[in-house]
Amino acid sequence: MLKVIFACVHNAGRSQMAAAFFNQLADPQKAQAISAGTEPGARVHPEVQAVMQEVGIDLSNVKPQKLTEELAKDAQLLITMGCGDKCPYVPGLRRDDWPLQDPKGLPIEEVRKVRDEVKSRVQELIRRESLT
Repeated sequence: MLKVIFACVHNAGRSQMAAAFFNQLADPQKAQAISAGTEPGARVHPEVQAVMQEVGIDLSNVKPQKLTEELAKDAQLLITMGCGDKCPYVPGLRRDDWPLQDPKGLPIEEVRKVRDEVKSRVQELIRRESLT
């Protein structure tokens, strides 16, 4: 079982989208994803909730959470969201960084572009890791 952590600073946008798409598209017998942040926000950004609802994914009850050693203990892969020096780091995990624009406060059309880019990257990851 591959456990993937999608992480960013506030865990309120990109990482939430990535984990939701991953858990929807990957075979649950082969992999699962969680999302977390180094400084979790109070809630998922409303604009992110709105664009994910458009594709049938409800994030209204999802709460940002802190990336802890406990949370990461049985993970194998950490994917960060282009947050530069503030990006989370977990020793011992394979790591990739996806340079994605933070959707917070963007016009809805731009948030949709971020969402679609996240989904495309998740689909490629699932293909590359043979998780269907």
